Amino acid sequence: MVTRKIGFFDMHKIADSGQAFRIRDIDETHTELVAFGKYLQVADLGNGEFAFSCDEKDFNSIWENYFDLGRDYESIVRSIDSKDSYLKDAAKFSSGIRILKQEPFETTISYIISQRRSIPSITTSVDRISALCGKKIEAPKLKAPFVKPLKDEYYAFPSPSGLASLSLKDIEGTGVGYRAPYIAQAAKGFNDGLLDPKALAKLDDEALYKALTAMYGVGTKVANCVMLFGYARTARFPVDVWIQRIMDRYYGGSFDCSKYPETAGIMQQFMFYYERRRDNF
Repeated sequence: MVTRKIGFFDMHKIADSGQAFRIRDIDETHTELVAFGKYLQVADLGNGEFAFSCDEKDFNSIWENYFDLGRDYESIVRSIDSKDSYLKDAAKFSSGIRILKQEPFETTISYIISQRRSIPSITTSVDRISALCGKKIEAPKLKAPFVKPLKDEYYAFPSPSGLASLSLKDIEGTGVGYRAPYIAQAAKGFNDGLLDPKALAKLDDEALYKALTAMYGVGTKVANCVMLFGYARTARFPVDVWIQRIMDRYYGGSFDCSKYPETAGIMQQFMFYYERRRDNF
């Protein structure tokens, strides 16, 4: 177990922010997730202290980076234009959301699946694909301050070779609909080495965007989501129906990302969460 005092960190908001599709709240103080082939549970101990169900080695090598704990989000909030009341309200409401640094292949496939679908349906398909050809992860037996995991077993997201081994019919059986050929082609590209995450990570933003949009079935919105959540390109500003609605209503049809050259994607996440959830509170 690892415990840390962390500012600007709210696991419930992160789980509900739509960034990743394998994070679930267990109860009011416990959240679980599967990423990088591992199960993790996070317990909110109160007063900004959190416990992580991992050892120091995994926390330092995986989870600290995954949760973007090295970034000063308070300073990002302070950088918001004082005249932008909507964004200031969104950031206050979304306090605690950090941009997850996810595994690029899983992020690419997940966002291909996400096109024109609700978050619950995306989660269902991602879980089905993982169970079909991902490595089984036995639920750990955890002691306090943790609680019993929601399931007895979990599955890692499959490797490119695992996913590429599936037939188109197998992929269609996970409920992805017309996106099945896009997934099959992407898996083949990653498996054959035509799409190499390490090489892609070295590209500048525009070159990475061109490489992603050259993929079968990947358009502007999916590419920007993959860049933001899979390659930590926080200058990217994905636009979906929620963000377009915000821009039309509060920004005259477009948001000036030039004000936030390195953090526009973080601002987008605040806006997205705020617009979806504020009426519930």
